[in-house]
Order: sequence, then structure tokens, then C-alpha cells
Amino acid sequence: MTTAPAAARSSRTDRLLAAVERAGNKLPDPFILFLLLFGIVAVASTAMAWGNVSVTVPGSDEATRIRGLFTAEGMSWLTTTLGENYLGFPPLATVLPILLAVGVAEKSGLLAAMIRRAFGAAPRWALPYAVGLVGVAGSIMADAAFVVIPPLAALVFKAAGRHPVAGLLGGFAAAGAGYSTSMLVTSLDALFAGITTAVTGSLPNPGSPVNPVSNYFFNVASSAVLILAAGFLIDKVLEPRLVRQSVPRSQTEDPDDGAPAGGEALDPNLSALERRGLRWSLGIGIVVAGIIAAAALVPNSPWRNEDGGFLPASPLLSSIVFIVFVMFVIPGLVYGRITGTMPHARDIPRVMGQSIKEMSGFLVLAFVLGQFIALFNWSGIGNWIAVAGASGLESIGLTGYPAILAFIVLASLLNLFIISGSAMWTLMAAVFVPMFALLGYEPAFVQAAFRVGDSATQVLTPLNPYMIVLLTMLRRYEPSAGLGTVISRMLPFTVVFWVAWVAVLTVFYVFDLPLGPGNGIFIQ
Repeated sequence: MTTAPAAARSSRTDRLLAAVERAGNKLPDPFILFLLLFGIVAVASTAMAWGNVSVTVPGSDEATRIRGLFTAEGMSWLTTTLGENYLGFPPLATVLPILLAVGVAEKSGLLAAMIRRAFGAAPRWALPYAVGLVGVAGSIMADAAFVVIPPLAALVFKAAGRHPVAGLLGGFAAAGAGYSTSMLVTSLDALFAGITTAVTGSLPNPGSPVNPVSNYFFNVASSAVLILAAGFLIDKVLEPRLVRQSVPRSQTEDPDDGAPAGGEALDPNLSALERRGLRWSLGIGIVVAGIIAAAALVPNSPWRNEDGGFLPASPLLSSIVFIVFVMFVIPGLVYGRITGTMPHARDIPRVMGQSIKEMSGFLVLAFVLGQFIALFNWSGIGNWIAVAGASGLESIGLTGYPAILAFIVLASLLNLFIISGSAMWTLMAAVFVPMFALLGYEPAFVQAAFRVGDSATQVLTPLNPYMIVLLTMLRRYEPSAGLGTVISRMLPFTVVFWVAWVAVLTVFYVFDLPLGPGNGIFIQ
């Protein structure tokens, strides 16, 4: 009696997915997309320059004319600043050092050991919440979280007598739907902060400076809520449904199924050597953190500002990249030395080089992103759009929190087609950060709102390449599973995560709570 309705639902889901996939496939590669957008801005700015269009930004005394790229002034600007536009792209200065450091911690095995320890120490009843914790915090491993966490969670669930597919799917959902937040500072924080900073330079009142910890308080609160939500959904929704559907608990072995080699060979239990390495690395990490704290808290510390404090700006907040770098590199080196994964000094540049190599695609994309942002700012068309957009929102009465909610909905929809968070934030920040700044909202608050839309729908789109990896893992248990199967099981996570995350943002907005050190909701 239940087979036909289930099949009908699956069929409708498959048709919807097919439509989304066809629409998404029509979008060009992010590099080509921003190259086309660069051309559109170039043509539009030139036409506006020939039309003598100008814009008066609230807070400034005089109008600023729009400058066109295809003019003598514009071509001179482009040919003399091409390299500066690339190297001056703010994320490069923050993301690359953090990538080097995270590479050491990841390649040494420290990050994987911490995740395995978190799983192994959890009792049976708490496993869903442990998966939620590790998954939501897994963004510290960047995209590696999508490959490492799900099979580990499946293995731990099976060992505890629970349904392994619940661990597999729950781990992916927590890692994907909560990707933009973490209780720890990650390279994504640096990336978003760099992009946000890049588009605020031309504003007469850009608000408080944005750095990698500008959303930290919001991230911690969001992470706590999402961890509980993920654990509840795995325990009360996902696993019971798998049992009702009689999904197999054992794998169907097939060496030719294309699954990642060794995907199920990951052991949640640490060896004695790994436990020793983890203890030493965490101990050294605590010592390093204590030294940094002592250096900042002593009177007349060079990390204090002229008033003797740290907010809203100080050398300490400007040293976040350095602090994150040290807190990853030193424990990573200690772990690698003790466990033998990085026994020699020559291993350091080797693993750092591997990290940069894995991000080579971003370095290429950053070239065109840098040109796009630079042209957007130099031409003045960004300010023109911001002023026009703000006026449009005011004219229809959508200027308060409803405008923020509309922005989150737009980001959630775009996230179905533009998987790269950096690419989407570059596009949206160029328009919405100045627009909302003119409405009185801090850039850090707009960035926090973007995080909600950037992650919640990420596990629903077949354009996410890791969906295929997950489907391959799932088919080891359920050979007949398709993308519709995955989507239907991810949908509860997306809906609950979206609502819960918006609720957290609403609490911060209503009570005007600080989003991070020195960053609030409204521009003072």
C-alpha cells in the first residue's frame, strides 16, 4: 500500500531535480561567468559615462560621475593596474596563509584524528549529536569534510548497532547545510571577510572593519543551534525513516562501483601513537594560545590600540590571520613529528605546496574576481546600483528586516546554481553590501545573513559535485538509490537548518547583539 505513493513522490522529486539540473547546466563556469559580468559592467559603465550619469552617495557632498572602461581613461586604468587588481584582491592576503597552515594540520593527520576522537568518545545515544558537532565544525577541513566525515560516521553508527546510512547521510547533511559556520575560525571566514572588505572601500561610511572574526559570536550561536538540530533530525527523523523503508544495514560489496578507495577503511579508534600525538599537539596548542593571550593582555601590549583596548580596531584584530596560522601549524607539526606523518623539516614545504596546488582553481578564479571587483569599484557603477536599489527598497517600504529576509531567500535560490560560495558572495557583495550600508546595516551583518543562504540549500542541488560522491557511498548499501533518494532525505535538514539559522539571526537583530568583536548590526 505504501509502495505506489513512495514511488510517486520519488518520481516528482526526480522531475524537479532534472529541471534544476538542466537550468544549472546552462550557467557557465564561474571563471567564464565573471568574465561575462566584467564585460557587462564594462559596456554599461561606458554607456553611462557617455551619458554623463552621476551618483550622489548619502553622506558625500558632491555627485560622483560614472567612469567607463572603454574610454581613454578606462583603458589606461586597466592596462596599468591589471596586476594590482589581481594581487590586491583582499582574499588572497588572508586565505593563502590560512590555507598553508590548515594544510599542515590536515596532511599531518591532526584534523582527522580530532574528528575520529570525537566520534570514538561518544556514547551510543549521543552519536547523532556527535555527528552534528563534527559535521558542522567540519568546514575547518574545507571540502575534505564531505569525503572524510560521512563514511566515518557510517562506520561508527554500525559499530554502535545503529543504522550506518543514518550516519552517512547525517554526516553529509551536517557538513553541507552548516558549511558556512563553525565554532572555529576557518579559511572561509577569511575569504568572506576579504571579499566584504574589497567592496566597502568606496563607501563614504563603510562601517566597522570586517575581519575573519567579525561573525564569530554569530557563528558560535548558529553552530550550537545547528548541531542540536542535526542530532535531533538524525535521531528522530532520518534513522526511523530508514528503518521503516527497510534500507539495508550492510554494504553490497562491488569493487567496480566507483566508490572512493578506502572510504570505509577509516577507523574511528585511534592507535596508541595517534592518541599520544593528539595529546601532545593539543597540549602544545593550549600553551601557544596561552602565550598569545598573555602577550595581548599585558599592559602596554603592542597589540592594543591607542586607547589601550582592542575594539573596534586594534593590531590584535589585524593579527587574526597570524594567530590562526600559528594555531594550526604548530600543533600540526607536533602531531606529524610524533606520529611520523611529517618526520622531516622538508615535509613542511611539501604539504604546504600540496595545499596551494589543491586551491589552484581558486587562484585562477581570483584573477577574474579581482578584475571584476576593481572595475565595479573604480567605475562607480556599484555605488549607482546601491543608491538605486536602496531607493527602490524604500519606495516599496522594504527597508527593514524584511529586506534582509528577501536577501537570504535570494542567496538560498542562487546557491542551487552557484555552488562556489566565494563566487556567489563576490557577486552579491558587490551589490548588496553597499546597498544595505546605505540603509544603515553593517557589512558584517550582511555577510552573516549571506551565510544562511549560502549553506542551507547546498545539500539539495545536484550541481554539488560531492552529491555524486555521497550517492556512490549510499549505493553500497542501497544499489537502487538515485539523486532523488538523496534529495528527499536531505530536505528535512535544509528546511530545519534554514528556519533555525534565520531564527538565530533574528535574535541578534532584535536584541542588537554584537556579531563578533567590534561588529554589530547597525552602522553607528
